[in-house]
Amino acid sequence: QVQLVESGGGLVQAGDSLRLSCAASGHTFSSATMGWFRQAPGKEREFVVVIKWSTGSTYYADSVKGRFTISRDNAKNTVYLQMNSLKPEDTAVYYCAARAGIGLPTNPEDYEHWGQGTQVTVSS
Repeated sequence: QVQLVESGGGLVQAGDSLRLSCAASGHTFSSATMGWFRQAPGKEREFVVVIKWSTGSTYYADSVKGRFTISRDNAKNTVYLQMNSLKPEDTAVYYCAARAGIGLPTNPEDYEHWGQGTQVTVSS
């Protein structure tokens, strides 16, 4: 059974940085696609970034491009989201997701497995 566990969220000020982690277990992730999504109160779940585990190919939402960086550690089966220059509008619960198959999908419905989420709050 696939398990995804996020960590690293917190309360920061605008301009600060945070690094989120997503520890994956229960599956061989070498062929998986891993995504980060976020959901603010009263809003739909929003795509942030996706990475293809095997190739390292990535795709970012325009709203985070240049500020956020996704990476993975194969030995630890962990995906990271480095978030710099945080803004109040980045405030949300951040979710890690995984799927099998090709492509770099941005639709949350294309993902089969989800973590429990970690809260990121950015104060102005």
